[in-house]
Amino acid sequence: MASVWSPCALSLCPLSSSSNPSGFGSYRKQHVFSCKSSQGDEKPRCCVEEQLGTRRRGFMLELGFAAFSFPAIVSDAVAKDIDVPEGFQVYTDEENKYKILIPKDWKIGAGQPKGFNSITAFYPNAASDSNVSILISSLGADFTRMESFGNVDAFAETLVSGLDRSWINPPGVRAKLIDCKSSKGMYYIQYTLQNPGEGRRYLYEALGMASNGWVNRLFTVTGQFLEEETDKYGSEIQKVVSSFRFI
Repeated sequence: MASVWSPCALSLCPLSSSSNPSGFGSYRKQHVFSCKSSQGDEKPRCCVEEQLGTRRRGFMLELGFAAFSFPAIVSDAVAKDIDVPEGFQVYTDEENKYKILIPKDWKIGAGQPKGFNSITAFYPNAASDSNVSILISSLGADFTRMESFGNVDAFAETLVSGLDRSWINPPGVRAKLIDCKSSKGMYYIQYTLQNPGEGRRYLYEALGMASNGWVNRLFTVTGQFLEEETDKYGSEIQKVVSSFRFI
């Protein structure tokens, strides 16, 4: 299956984040995290690209994962304020101070490529183009909350229009905004991507800011699934993305 952008021919998690944004307009620079697992793989192949207009540059990284389950990821103190559905467990990152629900049979990969604080990916054990990823990137001191980028409507419109290439000749990827909202300091955005001649890809993003004591950081949680995998992974991925919390 051909990818939307990646020269690596992988499934994509478009993560709209800039390492040191100088203003709302700079959010048009996109970082695309790609990760695809195949059944029996010991390590998924992953890459990161920086998208700016029609220019792009990429680099490869390999991510290790926990082979059977996530070790020591949950405690009663952390999990008590989150409803854990059957088949899920709570993944916690004590260093970066967040938690998120993850299906019990999913795997995990993590890396620290140049230009980001960290990238973590969660993906099904079975071969699939569906996954959830969390990208953490540093922000300037003047970015203290999501509203520093503008309100959620303008933010989402800028994000999606920056990804859309359906207007060029020949047409490129089509990006369409479905919904967006702001809640408790987080921005939530739902949109689709579709390459000419390929199936539609659904994406759910949750974005929020938190400080590590030295700098403010942007957390971008992106879940994606192909239209043909909606029944299999759609509700599961939406549940994972919406469960993200700072601790």
